[in-house]
Amino acid sequence: MYEAQVRVTLKRTVADPQGLTVKHALESLGFNDIAGVRMGKFITLQLKAKDQAKAEAEAKDMCAKLLANPIIEDYAVEVIKS
Repeated sequence: MYEAQVRVTLKRTVADPQGLTVKHALESLGFNDIAGVRMGKFITLQLKAKDQAKAEAEAKDMCAKLLANPIIEDYAVEVIKS
């Protein structure tokens, strides 16, 4: 069994209104040294793949087909044996 950890973030060229809202909220709480905030998603998948390479390929395929929007988002996959 393998665990795939997926990080999905907006591409740098895409505006992040949620990140901007969080930045303003943090500043209103007195955290004034914030240069910027970018929001994203963290997804954990438990995979029954036979080997690590297969688990990584499946996780990347899932990202490309559903978990991330490749037009506006980047993703990174890390697979570990669980």
